[in-house]
Amino acid sequence: MRKVIVNSTPLIALSHVHLLSILKNLYGEITIPKAVYKEISVKKDSVCAMEVEDALDWIHIEPIKNEMAKSMYKTQLHEGEVEVMILAKESEADLVIIDDLNAKKHAKYLGLTVTGTLGVLIKAKQKGLITELKPILETMVQKNIYIKESLIAMCLRQAGEE
Repeated sequence: MRKVIVNSTPLIALSHVHLLSILKNLYGEITIPKAVYKEISVKKDSVCAMEVEDALDWIHIEPIKNEMAKSMYKTQLHEGEVEVMILAKESEADLVIIDDLNAKKHAKYLGLTVTGTLGVLIKAKQKGLITELKPILETMVQKNIYIKESLIAMCLRQAGEE
């Protein structure tokens, strides 16, 4: 089974449109570092916190082993993003799902295979797990998930929904 490490923003975005289960359907199970779990659990009554709590049979929370490694990234990235990359390296993950552009660049520099929430949704459409991408993206934007217009257009082209 593939080892997939996920950051908080993809979890938040997918849970806001009630599609967190797409991660299970695509990857079987996912792993989040403790910092990501802490980040999404700040508000216990948030949609994301509740959906993740309900999915702990296929979402695994793991601590990183090398706490010292966090100091190398702290100034440029959030703690969750840093732990995603450290855990991905420590566990030889097959995929990292992260949305922040700066964090993606760091992850790629570290040799990690990276995708984001929109890449997950495009893959879900290709696999027939969702029929249309456009209404999902529109709902995300309505729920204050920021997505650049140019990125939406590119994703809709890739999904054949121009």
